[in-house]
Amino acid sequence: MDYPTQATPEAAAVRRSHDPVAVAVANASLLSVGYLFLGRRKLAVFTLVVTAALVTLLVTVARSVWLEAGVVLWWAVLIAHGWFLARRRAERVVVRRQRIVALAVTIPVLLAFGLLRFDAARIEHTVTEARQSGGCVQAETALGKVWFGHRVADAPMTVRGEKTVQACDRLRAAKTRLAAASTGDVNALKGGFDGLASVLAQLPGHDKMAEVTLDGFLTGLPTKNACHTAAISDWLSGRHPNKTVLDRSAAVVPRIAPAALVGCGDELAAAEQWEQARARYQQFLDRYSGQELTGKAEEGVKKATLAIELANVRDLLKGPTSAQPTYCDKPAQYSGAAPYGKGTNRTLFYGNDEYTAKLPAEWRSGDAAEAVLVVCAGKTDYGTAVQTCQYESERNPSLRGDVTFHKIAIPVKAYELRTGKLVVETTVEISGASCPQTFSAPHFGSGDFGPPPKQYVTASDADIRAAFTSVIIK
Repeated sequence: MDYPTQATPEAAAVRRSHDPVAVAVANASLLSVGYLFLGRRKLAVFTLVVTAALVTLLVTVARSVWLEAGVVLWWAVLIAHGWFLARRRAERVVVRRQRIVALAVTIPVLLAFGLLRFDAARIEHTVTEARQSGGCVQAETALGKVWFGHRVADAPMTVRGEKTVQACDRLRAAKTRLAAASTGDVNALKGGFDGLASVLAQLPGHDKMAEVTLDGFLTGLPTKNACHTAAISDWLSGRHPNKTVLDRSAAVVPRIAPAALVGCGDELAAAEQWEQARARYQQFLDRYSGQELTGKAEEGVKKATLAIELANVRDLLKGPTSAQPTYCDKPAQYSGAAPYGKGTNRTLFYGNDEYTAKLPAEWRSGDAAEAVLVVCAGKTDYGTAVQTCQYESERNPSLRGDVTFHKIAIPVKAYELRTGKLVVETTVEISGASCPQTFSAPHFGSGDFGPPPKQYVTASDADIRAAFTSVIIK
């Protein structure tokens, strides 16, 4: 009977040439080198592909702590699996050459990973300090050093870094809009605050950076233009609080608004934009009455009101003096005019300038700003009968008739310019000479119907003045 020959120790050492420690260490490189030691090429290729896929996902799509933990778990599985396969195939032996190769492959990989991880932590520390101090430039400078190796070593850090870059981009855009808002553009102001709010709401951890951007804008207030500052303060005071650092903007309003409102009123008044000027002065009085500029604002309201009233009166008085203007039907006040009182009240005459044009120059005013009265004269009519005389036609002496001469009656309304109230409503009757030796009567075609039954007296300038004296002089 034949018996198997017992293997010598030297032959057994040759068969048992796979060191579990070397295989595990080689697989720790994540390059599947341990499987190559075992001659498992297909397994090495497969695991290397899986490793590459996981790393690709980690640095591109899913840069999260969970996937990073998954890669670490996969790394541990490769180490353990390599160890298990090596132990299963043979007794444990030490093959020094394999261990040296394994260490030569794995140590540079782990060392590179450790250094990159350390550098990534250093960059993140710099970025964190920048976020806490509000320095976007510092953060972006540090993040500019991030490359693919950092993504592999610490992918979640690069995600956080990109959020900081995104926050700084938004804050830079918000700063640009806020700079444009210094011209009084409230749409740009709203856009700037919306940009800051989006950083606070969507990119937590960047509050200080948003605050620094906001402070840069607020410290630039007031602007050189009072009306621009007033527009900004209006928007800030009307903004609804949202319990963020942006609510600090409301504190600047009491500091900048009072002087801005009065200053804007002055600028608008200088440009004769009286409605807007009065609104700004009044806005100050409504909100800050009792402060230092109260007297100036009250004077501004008064001045603007007078200017508005005067402009309105002038507009109502537009038109030729021979006709009655709109004012005669819709009188308005000009509070700056002198009151209707004793003495000669300077007057603006409208209507029936056949007679009013003959009134004395010292009674007249050239402009509403210097007038006391507005006199609206109506159409001429026959007044009181003065004398009746008989006349015959020169062309046909047989045509005779009595002619009654009447005073010249003119309906008159006088309005006090100061109040716009009707102070005189009467019919003035102008006296004059009657029964002249001859007078001209109108002809009706080729016919001659004799002297007319009514005729106006012939009034002199003195007669006209006497008739209007009671209206103009008190």
